Amino acid sequence: MNDTSDIAAVRAGGCHCGKIRFTARGVPDYPHTCSCPDCQKRGGCPMMSWVAFPLDGFTWTGQSGEPRWYDTFPGETKRGFCPDCGSHVAAHDYGDTWMGVNLPALDHPDGDDLVPVNQSFRDTAVTWLPQVPDTQQHTSAG
Repeated sequence: MNDTSDIAAVRAGGCHCGKIRFTARGVPDYPHTCSCPDCQKRGGCPMMSWVAFPLDGFTWTGQSGEPRWYDTFPGETKRGFCPDCGSHVAAHDYGDTWMGVNLPALDHPDGDDLVPVNQSFRDTAVTWLPQVPDTQQHTSAG
């Protein structure tokens, strides 16, 4: 694992084509994977990986501004993606003070503080892929 303490205060990332870019300031919170059916369908993969950053330190910086938002759960959660290349970059729960970021959207997703500490929706995970250990000892699915 690479130590990214020198860039932990400010991280950058974006979509595959580069039109959606962001900077995230602050300490990342709750890096985890998710195996819910929504993440599986949207990502085209068995699981997606997420981390949250404080909303007050999050800025969209790319030429296209914010991503296009899709109300995954209307009135509760929206997911952001690039309308040009299709990359999934973010999620936001309405009224929350955190911005969820897809770990692969970060330019440097390899810091010790980004190692997933849990896996949400274990009951809908594919059986052929080992699950992420719950290092925080959570008992709930989400």
